[in-house]
Amino acid sequence: MNGWILAATVALGAGLGTTLWGVATGPLRRRVVAQNMSTALACPALLLLSQGYTRPSYVDLALVLALLGPVGTLVFARLLAGELADDPPRAWGVTWVVAGFGAVVVGIVCAATGPSRAMVKLLVIGALLIAGNVVASRALSGGFPGAGRG
Repeated sequence: MNGWILAATVALGAGLGTTLWGVATGPLRRRVVAQNMSTALACPALLLLSQGYTRPSYVDLALVLALLGPVGTLVFARLLAGELADDPPRAWGVTWVVAGFGAVVVGIVCAATGPSRAMVKLLVIGALLIAGNVVASRALSGGFPGAGRG
């Protein structure tokens, strides 16, 4: 076991264990935030596993997860808008911590990869991961002011 795999194991164990507990228990506002954070934690873990096992296909899976994870959260936010309007989640601290974790992992993996097309893909994954989760958290907490609900 190398350091990459150990870091991925810690991220998956601590992060996804916590989000699984959040999805399984508690009020609706905590469940939707935990669902959003599960994809935000699984994506950096896949990047770490990609380095640990030297499998570039894991990077492609992380790209798909970074793209579709926040979209799934936006679908939940739309479908549960009535219930979330009564008691909206306020998870900006968790959102920024997980986004920072993703940025750190992407930066470290970029440094290990070196300048290449793979590094560009990693930077795109990082941008999608951070922007997607910030937008999804904003949508969960009540949406964007001035945007019509159609």
